[in-house]
Order: sequence, then C-alpha cells, then structure tokens
Amino acid sequence: MRKRQQASREALEKHAADVALAGTVSDLLAAARQAELELRAADARSAPLAERRRLAVALDAALTAVMRSAFAAQRAEIGALGYDDRIFRRKAMARPEVHALTAEAERLLTLRESHRLNGIPPAPLVPAV
Repeated sequence: MRKRQQASREALEKHAADVALAGTVSDLLAAARQAELELRAADARSAPLAERRRLAVALDAALTAVMRSAFAAQRAEIGALGYDDRIFRRKAMARPEVHALTAEAERLLTLRESHRLNGIPPAPLVPAV
C-alpha cells in the first residue's frame, strides 16, 4: 500500500496564508458594503465629481480585497495538497462546499468588474494652463 502524498512545506505556507486571509472575508465584505453606501449617498446628494471618483475608487479597492479573500477561502477549503497536486485540486473543486465558495468568489469578481466598467466616473479635467 502506498503512503499518502504529503503537501510540501511551501504549499503548507501558502495554505496558512490563505486560511488567514479567508478569515477576513466577513470584515472585508462589511467594509465593501460601507464603501458602497457612501458612494450611493454621494450620488444621491450630487456630490462633486472628484469626491464621487474618490469614493468609487475606494469601493473598487474594497471589492478587490473581498474578492481576493473569497478566492483565498476557496483555496483554503481545498487544502494544502491542492497547491501541489492538480488531480487532488480538481477532485476537491467538485465538492459542494467548494462550489459554494467558488460561486461567491466569482460573483464578487463579476461585481467588481461591472463596477470598474460602469461605476467609476472619469477623472475631472484640469486646465493645462
């Protein structure tokens, strides 16, 4: 009988980093919601373009952070061996709990890309002279 394959030290370090980042998903999601509320409030009161752009860029940064954290949660759920063994990773991706994390991470990715395409106002023009 063969001994079960062990994860490398590098894979264990990456997994530990992903577990730590995955623990911040809820805090980062709350920060993204707050940033969105601030942007919507600025839109509602017709704030100056520079302020709306600053808030939109802050929302983009918050969405990026929560999306990265969600993908880290997916990798953490797969396990340390998923960094080294592609077959193990593919099999782990088929589990329902990993499917749910993948769907959430991709939803956040789509939300961020939609915001980048449609939600960030252009930079205000400054006279050259």
